[in-house]
Amino acid sequence: MKRLSMTLIALFAFAASPATFAQDPAPLDFGPPEKLVILSETGPKVFQVEIADTDKEQARGMMYRESVPDMTGMLFEFDRPKVATIWMKNTAVSLDILFVRSNGKILKIEHSATPYTLRNSSSEAPVAAVLELGAGQALELGIMPGDLVAHEFFGTEKQANAN
Repeated sequence: MKRLSMTLIALFAFAASPATFAQDPAPLDFGPPEKLVILSETGPKVFQVEIADTDKEQARGMMYRESVPDMTGMLFEFDRPKVATIWMKNTAVSLDILFVRSNGKILKIEHSATPYTLRNSSSEAPVAAVLELGAGQALELGIMPGDLVAHEFFGTEKQANAN
């Protein structure tokens, strides 16, 4: 009986582990990465980001990835500003989530979002986009709310070239 109980506990623990929540579906092609620059007090930070601008791409986001290389990320571009909520379902890597206003200014940063959590991270105010980076990069690079995201989506790309 004790062996059966231990087996059932082990099976339940395996079945409930985050890695088994869903199978990795067919990969999505987000297109070639684009240059994005964050202008902070510590200087410009240059990233290569994938663009999620369709409902399907935004629903997938960074799910099923095993890593996010430094200085890369994903920019979720919305059709119109909205209060954005992001969750980490099927996301194995911790992320920094940057909520960005229409003018390219960072409104809020959710640092090191917990993998696999279903808890929503909210912008709490309308934003035009969300930028996801590997966890810890925002703090490490000195990126703060109020910093400018220079990218054509915000019409701010020329400001990156001026620095």
